[in-house]
Amino acid sequence: MRLQKYIASCGVTSRRKAEEMIRAGRVKVNGIKIDQMGYIVNNDDVVELDGKKISIDEKLVYIALNKPVGYITSVSDEQQRPTVMDLLSDLEFRVFPVGRLDFNTSGLLLLTNDGQMSYKLTHPSHKIYKTYRVKASGILSQQDIERLKKGVDIGGYITAKAYVMVEGFKDNCTIVEIKIFEGKNRQVRRMFKSIGHKVLELERIAIGDIQLGKLKRGHYRKLTKKEIEYLKRL
Repeated sequence: MRLQKYIASCGVTSRRKAEEMIRAGRVKVNGIKIDQMGYIVNNDDVVELDGKKISIDEKLVYIALNKPVGYITSVSDEQQRPTVMDLLSDLEFRVFPVGRLDFNTSGLLLLTNDGQMSYKLTHPSHKIYKTYRVKASGILSQQDIERLKKGVDIGGYITAKAYVMVEGFKDNCTIVEIKIFEGKNRQVRRMFKSIGHKVLELERIAIGDIQLGKLKRGHYRKLTKKEIEYLKRL
């Protein structure tokens, strides 16, 4: 098995992040630092990350978390800010976040120790739609909605077509549901800024067919068998 795939399969991180760790010289196999892609790991090899031995977990775990605003989507944070892992302190298995949600964004976040599944969910070629509920300043016009649907310039990049539906209006604000499959940094906020409206609240309510539902803010649940089978079919 290639080293980056092995690291991902250990439930340490995604395959993409594993490649970064290898290049940074953080990985050793049988005591020898490996910093090149393509190294093949055999069954009897000892793999270390940052001096700690890692191995493939037999039990794969899939978690849905309702992330509150004010938490970093990371396993740790150098600035000692709260991370999503603080909300999983009673979980007996080691997991890592699949993708990211901004500090000021709430809602559905998946966590797992299945590196291959994480790679599948985050790679843009798979075009898995994420659904967000947006509270935007002002009253969006039909022209604004059509621009979002067709794609807008968010700073040298034209977004792909999006599904957009207005849910209602309140206190000179517009409540919008938007589905996108891209994952550019702060993309939804930048899309609305490009049409002249500020995002006041942002919540992710679905990833593909997996719904946030009535999961309480700051709480988590294990994915159902049906949801896991759906992910594996993607």
